[in-house]
Amino acid sequence: MREYDVNEPVPVQDMRMEEAPMRGYDREPEMELKQDYKPKKQEILREYEILIRFLSVGCVVKVGCKEIPFRSVKEAMEELNKYVENPYEVGKKWHELFNSED
Repeated sequence: MREYDVNEPVPVQDMRMEEAPMRGYDREPEMELKQDYKPKKQEILREYEILIRFLSVGCVVKVGCKEIPFRSVKEAMEELNKYVENPYEVGKKWHELFNSED
């Protein structure tokens, strides 16, 4: 390869960029990331604090910063038990409901 003066432009083919070893962000990832990461049940349940405020009729369940009113305590406990059994799927349902109301 020919030597070039500091001020002289170097043709791209002489730079040998295509032969340089890839480094850092140029490399392909060595392992594929999982597309559908599903956190463990306990991780999801620890994510939000759950409080129940009983009223003269029904109750209000507070999950994180959202409050959900229920007409009966029985209805609230059924929904809460569904959430505890499968927090990922039930949480997705509630997130969709909250986001559709905004």
